[in-house]
Amino acid sequence: MQVTLPNEILLAEVGAMLSEGKDVVLMTKGWSMNPTIVGERDSVLLRKTGSPQVGDIVLARLSPKHYVLHRIVAIDAEKVTLMGDGNLTGQEHCTAGDILGTVQRVLPPRGKGFVPGKASLWRKTGPLTRRIVLGIYRRSILKILMLGAKDRKQSHI
Repeated sequence: MQVTLPNEILLAEVGAMLSEGKDVVLMTKGWSMNPTIVGERDSVLLRKTGSPQVGDIVLARLSPKHYVLHRIVAIDAEKVTLMGDGNLTGQEHCTAGDILGTVQRVLPPRGKGFVPGKASLWRKTGPLTRRIVLGIYRRSILKILMLGAKDRKQSHI
């Protein structure tokens, strides 16, 4: 049986579990971390770490009811800047204390998963290059992935 909870309830509990030193596996939603993490397909293994670094993918609380799973693109004293790999623009800001956990592994439905890299090259590319690469990804590779996911769901019915 699959249960879906509102983010403010689920992720507040996830944050509490992470602060207790527990690892949490969380199914992802949304498309902002494509192509690194495919929403509604991949899960992530989260762990509370001492000091997240630029390039880490983190779960952060932006307000009491708003959470994101995005990559750290800059740290300036206590100010942390986040941005999704699949976003061309738009960054979020939080403090180091608002970071609930760091992604240790990305877990696709099949396979052992992988440790996400720091995306150094991706973060250095300009908006035009990112737009072209993401456009190709969304129009081709993502469609193939989603067709495969739809086939898997139908086979479980």
